[in-house]
Amino acid sequence: MLILAASLAIFVYGMTAATLGTILPDLSTRFHLTPKQNGTIAFCQALGLILASIGVGPLIDYEGKKVGLVLGLALSALAVALLPRSNGFRSIATHLFLLGIGGGIIVTAANALGSDVTPDHRATALNLLNIFFGLGGFATPFVSANLLGKNSTRLCYLIAVFAVVAVAVSFVAPIPPPTSAQSFVFSDVGSVLGRPYLWLSALLLFLYVACEVGVWNWLVQHLIAQGVPQVRALNVLSFGFALGLLFGRLGASEILISVSGLNVTLAASILMAVTTFLMLRTRSPTVAWILTFLAGMSMAPIFPTTVALIGDAFPRMTGTAIGIAITSGWIGLAVSSRVIGLIAAGDPARLKKALLVLPGMSLVMVAVNLALRYRS
Repeated sequence: MLILAASLAIFVYGMTAATLGTILPDLSTRFHLTPKQNGTIAFCQALGLILASIGVGPLIDYEGKKVGLVLGLALSALAVALLPRSNGFRSIATHLFLLGIGGGIIVTAANALGSDVTPDHRATALNLLNIFFGLGGFATPFVSANLLGKNSTRLCYLIAVFAVVAVAVSFVAPIPPPTSAQSFVFSDVGSVLGRPYLWLSALLLFLYVACEVGVWNWLVQHLIAQGVPQVRALNVLSFGFALGLLFGRLGASEILISVSGLNVTLAASILMAVTTFLMLRTRSPTVAWILTFLAGMSMAPIFPTTVALIGDAFPRMTGTAIGIAITSGWIGLAVSSRVIGLIAAGDPARLKKALLVLPGMSLVMVAVNLALRYRS
């Protein structure tokens, strides 16, 4: 039941993470949104993720993971149920902000729970758990394009149903309360915040999330600007990027049994730089699918493996440490979305240039990974 609760929560978050990128073309057409407004909407979602992650770590360490999962899933269900009732830019931004709050709580709580279930093989367990993020991310654009006829209203209500089911599962699951050894203690905050390892890990997540969510939110728009039909662009996102994340984490879970997490994240960062650069250089839907799939595989192990490294380094106040690092990741989401939106402002064709920030940040990740080795 613990694994089911964590997996279903991550699946729902995967669906909500892909929601904006999937419905953004429809929203842009219906409400005549500019690329700058699209960037602001993505920023509002990121702001919700940031604010939630700042506070949820201590809440989880003090009250337990069950409270976090139920709260995060309930807020996500409410947000996607309200999204079809939006009547313009401001209401869309408000609902995405609420969705971000729910998502930030879910990610921290589910990964903290997964980190506790198998502490001896934390990286393997978290990569397996986050396969369900890839499944959720695959399901949203696939269902929208192939089963719902790009109907964003039906898609949002479907995601809300899954979120409600996940709330019920988390509520009845026998998730243990925090022990005295794990619980939040205010006097110990300094020992957590004073370690450079935490901040380097947080920087790695900052850069990684900026890249990953940049693909989720902007790839479909970029492909459409290159002349790819919308349905095909959505399928590139689902069958390419989302499946790449899924298979990449499945493969990484095996590799991490015998290879260190730092080595895996270093190799993945190098491959990210190469694949994301090449992904932006093609107009062919088939080549774009192949390169996007490879980019997804390259990115796949970085988030869960970095979270696992933090769990290993901070056996006490794990939720707080993970929450701080994940907050940094959401700040990366906010920064990249704003930068991409501003560079492409007023001209969707300029997304190709704007998205070059993705391979650029991947190269910086390589340097951060090397720095982490001296603080391990």
